[in-house]
Amino acid sequence: MGKQSVDHILFGAAYYDEYMPAGEDRIETDMAMMERAGINLIRIAESTWSTCEPQPGVFDFTHVDRALDAARRHGIAVIVGTPTYAVPTWLVRMHPDVLADTPAGPGKYGARQIMDIVNPAYRHYGERVIRRLIAHVADHPAVIGYQVDNETKYYDSVSRDMQALFVKYLRDKFDGDLDALNAHFGLDYWSNRINAWEDFPDVTESINQSLRGEFDRFRRAQVAEFLDWQAAIVREYARDDQFVTHNFDFEWRGYSYGVQPAVDHFKASRTLDVTGVDIYHPTEDSLTGKEIAFGGDVTRSTKGGANYFVLETEAQGQHGWLPFPGQLRLQAYSHLASGADMVEYWHWHSIHNSFETYWKGLLSHDLEPNPTYEEAGVFGREVARPEIGARLVNLAKRNRAAIMVSNESLSALDWFLIEAGFPFGGELKYNDVVRRIWDAFFELNIECDILPADAPAERLAGYDLIAAPALYCASQGTIDNLRGYVQDGGHLLATMRSFVTDEEVTVWHDRAPHGLTDVFGLTYNQFTRPAGHVTIDFTDDGPLAGTPSTPAEALIELLKADPDTQVIARYGHYAWNTYAAVTRHAYGDGWGEWIGTLPDADTTRAIIREAVEAAGITADGTALAGKVTVRQGVNNAGEQVTYLLNYSADEVRVASPVAGEIVVAPQIIGPDGTVDETASAALAVREGMTVAVGDELVIPRWNLAVIAG
Repeated sequence: MGKQSVDHILFGAAYYDEYMPAGEDRIETDMAMMERAGINLIRIAESTWSTCEPQPGVFDFTHVDRALDAARRHGIAVIVGTPTYAVPTWLVRMHPDVLADTPAGPGKYGARQIMDIVNPAYRHYGERVIRRLIAHVADHPAVIGYQVDNETKYYDSVSRDMQALFVKYLRDKFDGDLDALNAHFGLDYWSNRINAWEDFPDVTESINQSLRGEFDRFRRAQVAEFLDWQAAIVREYARDDQFVTHNFDFEWRGYSYGVQPAVDHFKASRTLDVTGVDIYHPTEDSLTGKEIAFGGDVTRSTKGGANYFVLETEAQGQHGWLPFPGQLRLQAYSHLASGADMVEYWHWHSIHNSFETYWKGLLSHDLEPNPTYEEAGVFGREVARPEIGARLVNLAKRNRAAIMVSNESLSALDWFLIEAGFPFGGELKYNDVVRRIWDAFFELNIECDILPADAPAERLAGYDLIAAPALYCASQGTIDNLRGYVQDGGHLLATMRSFVTDEEVTVWHDRAPHGLTDVFGLTYNQFTRPAGHVTIDFTDDGPLAGTPSTPAEALIELLKADPDTQVIARYGHYAWNTYAAVTRHAYGDGWGEWIGTLPDADTTRAIIREAVEAAGITADGTALAGKVTVRQGVNNAGEQVTYLLNYSADEVRVASPVAGEIVVAPQIIGPDGTVDETASAALAVREGMTVAVGDELVIPRWNLAVIAG
């Protein structure tokens, strides 16, 4: 165990002794139940500032001490969270301005994450509770690390403190030159020009996306600074063998979906020893594994492929997420398949009142064993066995494909909606395009890393194919790096609405795509909605000849291809059939491919499949696409570890794509959450057996097999 890595799989749950019903003392019972289930980790304290400090300067760590001491008695490790993401009532009474003003109006007490994270009073009292808590726990032998804050964002703050700091930032950036600022952001439009710094307006209702985007970027930078501030305080007390982490989350659509608008994960994770994440996803008939894998790909990529922690995922979760028999075990292994070294549930026991009463934990409200708890124990006891856990921990991935993402593009396309060009009149968002492309790779069993738009040229050079979905904002440095990447033999696949503006949302005023017309061998200066009347028709002499025509979605860019550019598809409409829809062009030692519209999911998958093959990428799992999901990596012993994951209600029969030993075999989980020993013993695929390439493997519904060799 160390600051950047662990020596065994961490498996656990958030635990709140403070939340137990009055008079209920279960801590020994809970720890014994955890021990039985193979749980070796709990997270405590991150939600309980008002319990730790009931009045200003009065500290009470009774519940913290109870949890630490009980965990130690049962051999359970502890992560201590700084309790700063939910403020106590006394702080709001003393300093009402700690609550963030948002576009919806002044903050009101009640919910969590309602603070202005740059407010001086909030920082003062936050630092005090952090210091007192971490000093109190740092020497306890059960503590292995710290989580700073919780799912931190800027909470849409437009408070006076945030805006005052933003103006200071702009004065510094432009050396006090208002003419330069006005010209840079185009503020002459609609009389938005600022002629004196003291006249700088409230930006809440700004109609200028360059200024709005700059404010968003500034606020994301405050999130990174806030986490760095907390981590620095914690490290003053932490032992050398204790790590600092944080649990990032994603754009929320009722579950974890896409790139987080309010945090730059790549920049904010720099202060952490290990990046952590919260991943929530649909289950039951809607379990696909996609959200688990997407969240893992993003989080792993924040530190160049390093392993990461899943600090929160669901056990029973919200209504409709109660896992079918076998799903909880499958989900836990799915996290490991993406490079996680920790799987931790939110949370241990279900809350008996307040907002998250029905976001259920491992235990239900009766605090008794149930099928979800029992199935968690199946996984926990399996990975606790060295012959399994030691071969799965620290999975290293070396992917040949990557997807480039951008918070600036996300912000811009939330304003200039893809279908409308205005903040109204459309539904398609940046993350829809990112997920359409990423989903295609996932469904083809081609694993990807995720790159920030400012990734250096040497990092780009490590990939055979880079996709840039809707990379609307791209700096000149990004443009130059991608040009050099293709020149040197890389393969770049971009979609509509890419390379339209610089990083500060000023539209480039040369031929589109800016600085890359010769790389892609095309240009365009018009685009329109397809309105349901335009199809994508694949050319008879192109690499996708015979692919059925499909409707173009959302927008069509009218691509004018150079004579030496291969036209893969054209638009099927009498007004637009002279324009290309999908193209490829050789440049230097590589090529650039452009998708000028948004195809449906099946067609996107066909385009990506062909592009992957043209880029020379092969993968063990591509032949199994549509049958099982394949995820791979290399373990500490240098063995290739291959996960075959069946996210379906049907048994599947597949030819093994690799040779090796079955490390994790399918298990039949009964309705009570325990292993049906008789049914499992009858399975053809068993732990310890060896398989050769091509051997038939039978994987039951909602199940998996893991091969090492």
